[in-house]
Order: sequence, then structure tokens, then C-alpha cells
Amino acid sequence: MSIRTFLEFVEIRTKLASLFPFLVGLLFVIYRFDAFKPINTVIFFFAMLIFDLTTTAINNYMDYKKATTDEYRKRENIIGQDNIPIGLAKFTIFAMLFTAMGLGIWLVFLTDLLVLFIGILCFIIGVFYTYGPVPISRIPLGEVFSGVTMGFGILFLVVYVNAYDHGIANLIVNGSFISLQADLVLLGEILLVSLPCIFTIANIMLANNICDLEDDIKNRRFTLPYYIGKKRAVTLYNILYAATFISILTAVILNILPIVLLLSLLIIVPVSKHISLFNKKQVKSETFSLAIKNLVFINGSIIAMMVVSFIV
Repeated sequence: MSIRTFLEFVEIRTKLASLFPFLVGLLFVIYRFDAFKPINTVIFFFAMLIFDLTTTAINNYMDYKKATTDEYRKRENIIGQDNIPIGLAKFTIFAMLFTAMGLGIWLVFLTDLLVLFIGILCFIIGVFYTYGPVPISRIPLGEVFSGVTMGFGILFLVVYVNAYDHGIANLIVNGSFISLQADLVLLGEILLVSLPCIFTIANIMLANNICDLEDDIKNRRFTLPYYIGKKRAVTLYNILYAATFISILTAVILNILPIVLLLSLLIIVPVSKHISLFNKKQVKSETFSLAIKNLVFINGSIIAMMVVSFIV
């Protein structure tokens, strides 16, 4: 498999969805806890990235296997064509999966058992997001799981592996008893900071499902827009962006994020234009990319202003 084919197989262009919560979380843990552990951060970054590549590869493999029409299979996937034989696709998936698991276990030894518990949960969600008789991506929970797992899960973990000794949470094993202690205020702060990532990532999945609604029904993918209708799905798409900006404003008012983050609200102008274009036309080749641009604009502005806060 060539590098170019591999990058297409794992859809490297889509990895911004995991990179942004990582960067936001890293900047937040430095700002809020004054903590940064380089080794833990690097290990987590590669574990996160490789596992994200793995879930995408699994998704492409399952789309190929479950496709009911040759037209859909050829249009949506490169597996089975001249590029990637099925056997090589399987080998690549397992190689990446075990590599990510190995890095995750290494990270547990450097931190504590809570990382193991959350890591296992993320692995289960990531694998069964696209694998199994009824994958999460084929039911009306795809937006929830993708948004929460990536938007909150990644951000929380990058905060925790750098500040696990700051009293955020602890998983304690005492003989046959397991207890979890957590600071609900700190968890609430992390959740609030993660909301823009959660909502913008969920909207990428939602926009994709809205645009693919007709084809998905033909291929027995019954996603959220199928159950609530395209019109309500577009309304939800708009609401999530509004909630994104409200969460940023709230975090600044509560002094969880620096006041300079208010400047990131200026990004409302181009984002609103993109929302308006998507409201008028939901076509994969023409307007789906607007959700990705919004993710870049919103989270990119948050990261830029966080960096500015360290300078001024």
C-alpha cells in the first residue's frame, strides 16, 4: 500500500476533528492548572491519532462490506479496487489498533487507572461506532457519540494526563472495591470548555447525514435525520452553532477562559454565512464542507485567542 493510498484509506484530511479538542485541551490545562507533561502529551497524541485513523479505516471497511449497491460501494470506498485488497485492509486495521492499545497501556503506567478505564470506554465506542451488526453510526446516536467521545473525551484526557495529580478525579482500587472520586466543579469547567468541540464535531456528522439521507436509506443506514426529518435536522444544526457561541461566552463570564476569548466571537460573521448557505442547500459536494470550515474557524479562533492570552 502506498502512502498516498493509506492516507486516503484513513481519510487523513478529516483528522482536524480530533486535533482541535487535543489543542484546546492542551492550552486549557496549561492555562487553568499550569501543568504540562511533555512525554504524557506526546504518547497520548499518537495513541489518539492512530486510534482515530483506525476507526476511520474500520468505517470504510464496514461501508464496503455493508453496501447494497455497486455504485455506492465504488463511490464511497477504495477497498476492493486496485488500491487496497480486503486482506491488506484488515491487516492495516489490526496493526493500527494494537499500536494504539500499546501506547494507551504505556500511558496508564505513567498516570493512573482512570486513564485505563476511560481509554477502554473510548476504544469500545470507537470500534463499535462502525463495527458490528448495528453500528452506532447507523443509528440516530452517531452525532451524540462522535461529539461527546471526540469533543469531550479527547479534551478531558489531554487535560487529565497532564494534570492527573491536581485532584480532578481519581479511580481508587482497594482490594475488591473500586471507588471514583471527582471534583465536580473542575469536571464542569472541563465540560464547558469542551462544548464548542462537542457541538462542531457533532455538526460535521449531522451535516454528512443530512446530505447523505437518501443514499443512506437505500443502504439501510437509518441516521438521526431519518427519524426527525431533514427540516428538523437542519434546525438542530443551527441550534448547535448557537449553543457553541453561548458556551464560549459563558466560560468567559465564569472566568474559566480568559477574557480575550471574547474576540473569538467575531467568527460568528463568517460562520453565520456558512450556516445560511447550508440552510438553502444540503448537497454533499457543495455545502457539506461548510461544516468542516465552521469547525476550523470556531476552534481555530479559540486556540488562537488562548495563545494570545499567554502572550499579553
